[in-house]
Amino acid sequence: MAASQGMFRRKPVEQIAEEHEGELSRSLGLWQLTAIGVGGIIGAGIFALAGAVANQTAGPAVLVSFLLAGVASAAAAFSYAEFAGMIPKAGSAYTYGYAVLGEIVGWFIGWDLLLEYTAIVAVVAIGISGYFGFLVQELGLRLPAWMLGAPGTGDGHVVDLFAVLLCLLIAFLLNRGITTAARFETSVVAIKVAVVLVVIVVGFFFIDPANYSPFFPFGIGGAITGAATVFFAVFGYDAMSTAAEESRDARRHMPKAIIYSLAVSMVLYVLATLVLTGMQNYREIDPESGFSSAFASVGLRGLAGLIAVGAIVGILTVMFTFMLGVTRVWYSMSRDGLLPGWFARLHPVRRVPSRVTWIVGVASALIAGFLPIREAAELTNIGILLAFVVVCAAVIVLRYRRPDLHREFRTPGMPVVPAIGVVFSLWLITFLAPLTWLRFAVWFLLGLVVYLAYSRRHSALNRG
Repeated sequence: MAASQGMFRRKPVEQIAEEHEGELSRSLGLWQLTAIGVGGIIGAGIFALAGAVANQTAGPAVLVSFLLAGVASAAAAFSYAEFAGMIPKAGSAYTYGYAVLGEIVGWFIGWDLLLEYTAIVAVVAIGISGYFGFLVQELGLRLPAWMLGAPGTGDGHVVDLFAVLLCLLIAFLLNRGITTAARFETSVVAIKVAVVLVVIVVGFFFIDPANYSPFFPFGIGGAITGAATVFFAVFGYDAMSTAAEESRDARRHMPKAIIYSLAVSMVLYVLATLVLTGMQNYREIDPESGFSSAFASVGLRGLAGLIAVGAIVGILTVMFTFMLGVTRVWYSMSRDGLLPGWFARLHPVRRVPSRVTWIVGVASALIAGFLPIREAAELTNIGILLAFVVVCAAVIVLRYRRPDLHREFRTPGMPVVPAIGVVFSLWLITFLAPLTWLRFAVWFLLGLVVYLAYSRRHSALNRG
């Protein structure tokens, strides 16, 4: 019985909100936080995923797919916003789960996000590397085959060198300090949004309404299935929320940044899909480079290069957001004693967790350099969906357990809205491949061993 109580011990919310103040540098404003959120959400969803879903799953109803995914994601976003305004600390879902549902729940969410976020950084780096190869070919340059991909992805491929360098570059930027890194992210996000707006505005003049008919060529079910696919393009605020402890006024700014980033991203997604399926019949859209094929179909091949650059810039910001997320989760777990305190040491001047940042940079570089993108992608998804389940469930539990707590932002439609987030996330988990479940089981068992052998005894709560 004592062991069970130890595993489910909880930190008081008031204690979490007050402890460790001043360790990380609070320098991020509202718009920098919003830019980090937009940077994590908008990426492959516009430049690749929208075309694939339109062509193969939903047709013009890909617009409905994004709207459904956005509604489901908003249910979780409101829950994150309530917690972010109440517990302005690093760790996001890990910290929220720890405070409300107990140490073992927080541990497993944090443990799984360590792998999932790192793998996302690697997958995105591989994707950018592919666009880089396209641009190099367009310029007529020939690079050695050994540096163009992971082993088994092509003749003579040894390592995806560009993907490796990208991972190390993001780690370097994050180690320069959160202020410098956020300025870079904000600037790049502005470029990305500008490119997306150019694509939308120019494409609008080439829309043929006939391309919208039939709107549901794969039926309503196709649009719903498409929503399950594009859901992974409409989160990112979860990783951004790990930066709460580096916000100048986290209680007010974090909830707004979460809602703003999702709202901006959804508007751009809806307009982009409307233009994409209006410019070209869904049967003819290229699943891998939808906008490039759409603009080529109306004689605007010159914009293909701009789109490729926009894709590279856009996806680069996703790497930044998720590497920021994994390093702050790791730092928070180490600070709580669940992982060795050595990892929680901050740079004496820049006040960032340099050690874990470089470890994540090297780990993601190894995954990106030596694993094909499909195998790397199998490491993602389930942990983030479970985090959504935990956060949405926890916000309901805490609302009824501690109604007296001050909440800067309150989730609307309680408990229906967060319940929608729970149900939709659990439903999406059923779509994941068996290999994803196997990977999760192995990582789960390894995490259980680490928790029982080390974390449970060294937890700060256990030490009193």
